Order: sequence, then structure tokens, then C-alpha cells
Amino acid sequence: MDPCIPLPIPNEQLEDLVDKAKDYALMHGICMRQKDKFDRDALHFAPFVLFPTPFPRDEYNKAVELQTILNELMHKVAHDYDFLKESLKHAIKVDDFTGRLWYIYETIMSEGGPTQELDVGLFRSDYFYCCGSKGIKQVEFNTIASSFGCVTSKLVQAHKYVVAEAGRGDLLKDIPDNGALEGLSGGLIEAWKIYDKPQSAIMFLVEDVTYNICDQKFHEFEIRRQCPEVYVIRKTLTELGNRAEMKEDKSLWIDGHEVAVVYMRCGYHPDQYPTEKEWEARLMMERSLAIKSPSISYHLAGTKKVQQELAKPGQVERFLGDKAQIESVRDIFTGLYSLDHDEVGNKSYEAAISSPEKFVLKPQREGGGNNVYGADIKPFLEKIKDSEERNAYILMDRIQPPITTNYMVRPGQAKAQLVDVISELGIFGYVIGDKNSIHTNKYVGQMLRTKLSHVDEGGVAAGLGALDSVYLVDAGRCCLT
Repeated sequence: MDPCIPLPIPNEQLEDLVDKAKDYALMHGICMRQKDKFDRDALHFAPFVLFPTPFPRDEYNKAVELQTILNELMHKVAHDYDFLKESLKHAIKVDDFTGRLWYIYETIMSEGGPTQELDVGLFRSDYFYCCGSKGIKQVEFNTIASSFGCVTSKLVQAHKYVVAEAGRGDLLKDIPDNGALEGLSGGLIEAWKIYDKPQSAIMFLVEDVTYNICDQKFHEFEIRRQCPEVYVIRKTLTELGNRAEMKEDKSLWIDGHEVAVVYMRCGYHPDQYPTEKEWEARLMMERSLAIKSPSISYHLAGTKKVQQELAKPGQVERFLGDKAQIESVRDIFTGLYSLDHDEVGNKSYEAAISSPEKFVLKPQREGGGNNVYGADIKPFLEKIKDSEERNAYILMDRIQPPITTNYMVRPGQAKAQLVDVISELGIFGYVIGDKNSIHTNKYVGQMLRTKLSHVDEGGVAAGLGALDSVYLVDAGRCCLT
């Protein structure tokens, strides 16, 4: 697939544009803290590609239009106890982390259901454009700590600046604006207003050490800009375990602040619960009146086993009534297969052993770096063939996206590298509702993450991926042979 600007460009022009892009990123907060040289008082620009990456216009528009339908679908999934139980019945027995989450969910349900019936979901649906089907295919649906909405909102403006500086202002009309930062922040404010206690706070639940700091802090700043009277506090799960309390009326308090909304930017990985204290804090939070983003039910709805269960014939129909909507959702599903110890799971197992290059093996984890790919699948599966651990994984068809070229710009590297890359589209939305109804349902923005075409995992912080923006093109330009 041809890039938006013919590459390579002359070295003198490249160096000029890279310097301008780096300065723009540093001066507009498109930044992260470095893991290998952590300094509380220092930032480096986040890895990015120099030019926005082409993406087919019609498929991008399809993803945007689908987001509110998917928000509704996942909201209803999260409020269907029987469906969650059936989907996760094997995984919770063999995957300790999912089992602990399920225990919290079951505890809440056994107590008569959540004290706070309202949930706010800040969601992101991720896609590759598939050359085989000539359409978008969903990679996953994120219900917790959906990141990079802020910095990619700012990166769009950086890309427009760079493209104009390259003398191609005619391309700007095809680089869509990105309102993810404003929209996601607005969702948290809306939930805070529904809680309706002016002295209460929005609590960001954060890691002990935060590297992706700008993506979080600009949400905080945007909340204050949109609603100056709201106060944002940042706490860790450990701090919550040590100092938070739930009062008789079930209100959640910490350090003198009543918590109206909990926005979780951590809590999605076992390492973030190092002791029982953190698990107790999560249970207390779920029992409280605070509005959670996400609630434990939303968290469980985002697991891979639920995604695989939804892909089975007749399951989407369980939650959506409109035939056109059902077809539009089913159209974005790629092949998702159970590996449970039964006839269906054994068939999937044999298919993966025979042709591992056609699949991706996924556990019940968020945060990246957990999947198994290609030649690694066969020995991994053979090791767990007769183990119940197999039930904790799903198998997904490997999607073949178009390859293009771009300059990848990374901190600490003297020159931008011209590399072959593939890109993953993320669409942001939020939903607010309870088990009986949806109060608000919106699409708010998008992001693009781009990685080297020959690698499996594309972590931005790990050095294999970079932040990106969408440049809309006709589909005929993609997947050229």
C-alpha cells in the first residue's frame, strides 16, 4: 500500500521534518516517561511515525458507525449473568486472575447486586483492515484502561502540521480530527454529575509508577477545563487498600475525599494485585456507591472468552434486535475458536497444531505482550495439551493487513528509520447506563497504532510500535499485489 507521501524523501527534508515533528511532540505533550531511564521530572516524546498512515475511508466510517452498536452490545453482555457465567465457566477454574475477578463479581451478585447500579464504560474497539476479506476485522474490545486517546488526539494535529510543512496541504482534508480526549473526559464528567454531590471527586486509579503519564494527566486537565468545579485525585490500589473506607451509606472515601467516579487505569493485570490488600480494595470499591469505569461486570465482559462466545452463531441475536445491526457486528468478527477439552476445542487444537501460522493464541489478559504467535504456538499447545490450562485460551484467525512504509521516529535514535509497517485502528466510545436502560451512548474518537510488519507484538514503549494517525483513502489503494 502506497504511503500518503511518496517515500523516501531527500535527507535534508527528512531531517528538517523530523526535527519539527519532535519539537511539536515535546511542546504539546505527546510524551511518555522512559522505562529504562525513569525520571519523575523528565519526559521523552512518545514513538511516532512521521506521516499519517492510509486507511480505507469506507471501512473507517463503518468502524465509527459501529461503535455505539458495540457499546450497547457490550453493555448488555455485562448485565447478563447467565451469559458471563457460561462464557467463563472453564476459564475461571484454571486462570487464577480471571477466577479472582469472578469471585468479586459473584460476591456482589450474592449480596443482591451492585449498590451502584450505574456503570460508565470508556471503551475501545480495535481492528485490522484485512486484505483477504477487504474489510475491517475486530482484534479485541477493550473495556478497561483503554489508553492513548489523549496523545493520539494531539498527534493528529502534529501530523497535519508535518504534512503541511512537507508542502502537501492538499492532503489535510483526508486526515480526520480526533475528539477522543474531549469525549472520554466528558463521559467521566457526565458520570460525576449523575452522582450529584458537588464536593465529591473523580478518582484515577493508577499504577505505582506511571510511564504513560501524559495520556492520563491530559484527561485530568481536560476534565478541569470542561468542568472547573470537579476535583480529580490519583490513587493506587495499594493506597486504596491502606487508607480508603466505605461508610454506612456505602459511599467510598479516601484521604477526606468522597469518590463519585473511579476511572481505572490499572487493575487489569495480576501484577497490579501484589497482595490480598489490593484485592480487598477492589472488592470494597465494587461494593461502594462510587460509579466505576469499568465495573467488575464490564471488566469481565471484555475478556477473550466472552469475545469468542459472542462470535458463535446466534449469540449476538441474544442482545441486539435489529437485523441490520446484527449483521454489521457479525461482519467484523474474524474466526474465534474455543480450545476447551471437548469435540469443538479438540478440533481447534488440531487445526492450530497443523497450521500455526494461520492463528494467534490469546489468554485472558489485557495490556499487550501476552499472545502466542506462529511457530511458537505448536510447542506451547503441545505442552498444555492435556492440561486444564488449555481452557483459559482462545484461538483467533490471524488477520493479514496491508503493508506500507513510513518513517519511525523514536527518542534516542539519531535518524528516523524507513520501515515496513502495519497499522491497527482503535475506535473510542463511552456508554452510561444500568441493567435496565442506557442513558448515554457515544462515539468520541479514534487512534492508530503502527508496528513493524515482521513483528508480532507492537508495544509502543517496547520499541516495536509507534503512535499514528489516519489518512483516509479509497479501498482500491489498499492491499495492492
